[in-house]
Amino acid sequence: MDIVWELKMKHSSIRSDMSLDEKHAAPPGLILRSAVNSYEHVAPPALKPLLPLYKYSALRPFGRSSCKCRRHDMSIDTVEPPRRSSVRSGTSVEEKHVAPPALIGTVCVIAIVSCNLAILGEMRAQTGVSVPWAEQKQEQQNAVAKAQEKRAQATTNVEFSGQQAFKEKDLRSAVKEQLATLDQYGLTSARADDLAFFIEVFYRKHGYTKATVRYKIEGRDRLQLEISEGPLMALGTITFEGNEHEPTKKLFDFVVGPTRERYSKLQRTLPFVGSDVQEGAELVHRLYIAEGFLDAAVDQPRYTYHDDVNRVDVTIPIREGRQYFFGDVSFNGQTIYGADALRGQIEDLLKQPFTDARVADIPRRLQAYFKSRGYYEVKIEATAEPEQARVAHIPVRVAISPGPLYRFSGEVFVNGLTRLHPSFVQKRFTRLRGQIYSPEALDDRFRTLMKTGLFNVLKIEPTPIADEDTLLLNVSAEEAKSKEVGFSLGYGTFEGGIIGAQFRERDLFGYGRPITMSVEVSQRSYKGEFIYEDPFLFDTDFSFRNRASAFTFDYDGYSKFEIGDRVELTRKITKQYEAGLVFAARHVEITSSSIAPRFLGDTSYFVDSLGFTQTLDLRESPLVAPRGFLFNQTLDVAAEPLGSQVQDIRGTGRAAYFLPFGPKSLTPGVVDDQTGPPLKRWFQQSALAFGARVGFLHSLNHSGADEPTTLPIDERFFNGGATTVRSFGERDLGPLDPKGNPVGGEFYTIFNVEYTFPIFGELQGATFFDAGNLLPTSEHPSLDDMRYAIGLGLRYKLPIGPIRLDYGFNPDPRPDEDFGAFHFSFGFAF
Repeated sequence: MDIVWELKMKHSSIRSDMSLDEKHAAPPGLILRSAVNSYEHVAPPALKPLLPLYKYSALRPFGRSSCKCRRHDMSIDTVEPPRRSSVRSGTSVEEKHVAPPALIGTVCVIAIVSCNLAILGEMRAQTGVSVPWAEQKQEQQNAVAKAQEKRAQATTNVEFSGQQAFKEKDLRSAVKEQLATLDQYGLTSARADDLAFFIEVFYRKHGYTKATVRYKIEGRDRLQLEISEGPLMALGTITFEGNEHEPTKKLFDFVVGPTRERYSKLQRTLPFVGSDVQEGAELVHRLYIAEGFLDAAVDQPRYTYHDDVNRVDVTIPIREGRQYFFGDVSFNGQTIYGADALRGQIEDLLKQPFTDARVADIPRRLQAYFKSRGYYEVKIEATAEPEQARVAHIPVRVAISPGPLYRFSGEVFVNGLTRLHPSFVQKRFTRLRGQIYSPEALDDRFRTLMKTGLFNVLKIEPTPIADEDTLLLNVSAEEAKSKEVGFSLGYGTFEGGIIGAQFRERDLFGYGRPITMSVEVSQRSYKGEFIYEDPFLFDTDFSFRNRASAFTFDYDGYSKFEIGDRVELTRKITKQYEAGLVFAARHVEITSSSIAPRFLGDTSYFVDSLGFTQTLDLRESPLVAPRGFLFNQTLDVAAEPLGSQVQDIRGTGRAAYFLPFGPKSLTPGVVDDQTGPPLKRWFQQSALAFGARVGFLHSLNHSGADEPTTLPIDERFFNGGATTVRSFGERDLGPLDPKGNPVGGEFYTIFNVEYTFPIFGELQGATFFDAGNLLPTSEHPSLDDMRYAIGLGLRYKLPIGPIRLDYGFNPDPRPDEDFGAFHFSFGFAF
């Protein structure tokens, strides 16, 4: 049974029954590998925690440090990367994209649990290709470590004495491997010596540089360990000698980085760990190399011990040498596109200091450029010539052999499927037949297939056909579980408590068409729903969705029952633009009301409408640190020829712009670690967002003074709430009846500005300004009767969007209006 924690918040326009595109929801946590020659996706368990990115990892030594297990003879051996002046690329380039897991959390107190149940053979994981070896190896290592931990804690023939800073349980855990070996193979002097040695290493790793451990073997099978901890030595001043180009503060951060990553950022005094300082000095050396100081040397740190205050000061001598840059770059061979076009692909690299790593990046950049234009077997070699450097500028020669221009043959071979028909995959590539090879085209198909949720692993490998300039595609897949049963508990400010159940079949009859059935009960509503989807209608790029539902809802002032069906036909015109047609048929009945009949309009009616919708989404990473512009527009007509008893036209428009102040991330959806002074880092983690919305509704068969009340109340617009003007409660902005119940209107506007800033970790603060109105008639649209909100809020960021707590103040409350309103909700406000 796989347990998936799911966030479900019912509030205003944010609803769990929306489609993926409607909610802008994130798919389950992905580790995505998209390569020019292969595309692979692995979905880890839904609750796999997010791993923090270590900001110094790019500068870490290439080899792993190793310790000789001989007491008093400890040495650190680091494998340095070879220095190369000539770099040759193969026939594939890999780009790794890592998307954080879709960690789904709890709104308010109660979490929603979605359980993927294994029902018979159909509901078991279907394996078409092997699980990646790295993941298997990690699972095996975890199992071994767990067994060692258990054995280490249970061993009784080893006694510890003298420890004060650490509990015996912690010491046993630190040397679990040695204890497990001793327990399994027996006690010897060599094993006892190694055990004492590694305990000393553990203490020194925590700042006890003078710790000693003596051992005594009693009898044949008992070991006594006597620990003398000594004082805890603190890391004092770090002095750099010879750094002229790099600031001391920057170098200091690199030196203390290996120690700092194990302790809280709030801890100002760090313990002195010699191996960490040594590693930090190596990081400083790599920093200089990365900045073009190819001859830089960082000598061994010198230590000054102050035993009277238990402090160690460190001095690190540096010889920077000359800083090198890129000189002339020449291209040899069949360049095809000309030197200027090729130089433009690497222009940003050439403006940076010279390093071997950047030389190695030149073939990768140019290879991707050629492959995107069909040269699948391109070979590129970049060779630096430092001996010909002039005024610290090193020339580079680039040899190019493009090979033939390849096209897709149209042949697709699929393996690994057990339930899904292979034709479902093959038909996604039909339109590529005869087209010039393009990694982007394969990547687009790959992402389209992964969005269906039908696959755990999907790998696409182009393969040249002998004696032909064409490529066939070999597709390997591992199917995801097709059936899912979910149960949910939640809470919303407007609806109150929520409980629900859902069944989903992602692969109906093996044709890749999902169906979903759900029921839900809240303090205001009862709801049942059935959804059928066809993501590739008639094997085209059109997506079909049919949703049939029946529900009741208790609004302030009236209750209703509604049953209906909604059919959507949409198509992605480009990656950013989507358009669609919508037909909806509904029967609505007002079952009870405390509102006078003259404000209600019809209380039992059929409404059939035909509509058009379009969305232009230019945002990068819509769910995590969104950046860019979003526009959405809808237009619906309900008329008598469609069978509707209500005749009206309605339209809505929405525009939003999101502006994070940090630099653009290299990996969409992943926020890079920021560097610089604390105030600058704080500012780079803040963001500004602007939003504007408008809507109009007009009757097609009535006009005049009584026109606003001729349309049924449930067809009108409402304003106010967590996603509109936040100084008002849900639906409370706008016209009211004599009893204070909202009666809706025909024209509204909403304007929002919000600034978010970091507080601690994933917790953010927010300040916002909202403005909006709701007019009873659309015959005279205007910005009259505007109402405002000024407020503060808290945000807790999740990979699928933030949890929000807002309070909006009403700067100019009228006699019948509250001073402000609290809102607890999920997702972005606009």
